[in-house]
Amino acid sequence: MSKTAIVVFSDPKAGGEEALGRFFNAMFLTLELKEKRQEVELSFQGAGTRWPAEAANPAHPANALYKAVEDKIAGACGGCADVFGATLGVKNAGLNLVREREIAGTTGILDLSRYLDEGWRLVTF
Repeated sequence: MSKTAIVVFSDPKAGGEEALGRFFNAMFLTLELKEKRQEVELSFQGAGTRWPAEAANPAHPANALYKAVEDKIAGACGGCADVFGATLGVKNAGLNLVREREIAGTTGILDLSRYLDEGWRLVTF
């Protein structure tokens, strides 16, 4: 059985309908793999770290789906959240700020190369 890491990069503030579509598709795939009992993790990177604050809002159209896959969310890139002003929103959504790898000029990032090293498929939205 394969392992899949799904990463959301789309920006809810700049992408409009396309960004929302990408976010929905990331969650659809996460849910489908979860239902098939495959190993799957959903993460937020770059401007995508803004999504948890949006989707955690009960009035957001993606909230129900977000809640359905919440147990598969690995977290959000800490350094990215800092840069994109999303740190508080990630924390308020109850997610981990992942700082696995030190990179100069950041507070630490989510190491996507780890997934590749461990044989995961990497799908980005």
